[in-house]
Amino acid sequence: MDKRISDAELDVMEVLWEAAEPLTAADVAERIDVSRGWSLATVKTMLSRLAAKGVISHREDGRRFLYSPAIQREAYVGKESRRFVERLFGGRLSPLVARLAEEDGLDDEDIAAIQALLKELKS
Repeated sequence: MDKRISDAELDVMEVLWEAAEPLTAADVAERIDVSRGWSLATVKTMLSRLAAKGVISHREDGRRFLYSPAIQREAYVGKESRRFVERLFGGRLSPLVARLAEEDGLDDEDIAAIQALLKELKS
């Protein structure tokens, strides 16, 4: 997947990732946060964009389409995380962690998790 997913499209992807089965456009519209204020037509537009990008698939079911994610959430998060670190921190993680620590973005639980991860990576 080379094309980026916008924040709005990501909301649709989250609904599809959370679903245990393929969803219709109406199903997706019902599950989108109401604060978005989207109509069914808007959801259908988002689904069309995502299908064109190849990140969702669809199949006909009578007069409607059923939509499913074509990529795993973990794969997307991994790729976007790498892109973020590359773009803002030259591909190095330590400046990111340092920046989070400077902004009080790490609590004791975060620090313990990072320490455990580093210990695991060293062994």
